[in-house]
Amino acid sequence: MSKLTHLDALGNAHMVDVSAKDITTRSATARARVLMLPETLALITSGTAKKGDVLATARLAGIMAAKKTSDLIPLCHPLMISKVSVEFTIINAAIDVEATVKVEGKTGVEMEALTACAVACLTLYDMVKAVDRGMKITDLRLVEKSGGKSGLFKAD
Repeated sequence: MSKLTHLDALGNAHMVDVSAKDITTRSATARARVLMLPETLALITSGTAKKGDVLATARLAGIMAAKKTSDLIPLCHPLMISKVSVEFTIINAAIDVEATVKVEGKTGVEMEALTACAVACLTLYDMVKAVDRGMKITDLRLVEKSGGKSGLFKAD
């Protein structure tokens, strides 16, 4: 098992010192799913939700969230992100959300991808909760990361 890098020798939380790490191209992709009633999905895809363009708003929220991750997660480093994409796939009565974040840096962007994906899902919920409070956000997970010392990771 790997050592937990956010803990010091006494078990106290601390920010990892990345000053000695090499700058490399790093990327991470996260996915989640928002389950909803078919009628809710129809409202989103038809563009007739009262709050406006649901998918465009959720995409922007995800991009903004990736850029603010270090403000939300206490031990994350502020990063000069070079790319954030948030994409949606409609499947039956669900929307799959995928967020990819890229950076040239000394630390990875897994947390930024997960945050972007989570906030995009929460924004989907917020935009149509008036008609479907029973929506479920599921399966938030890292599906791929590349770069850095640990190299490539792909989820099963």
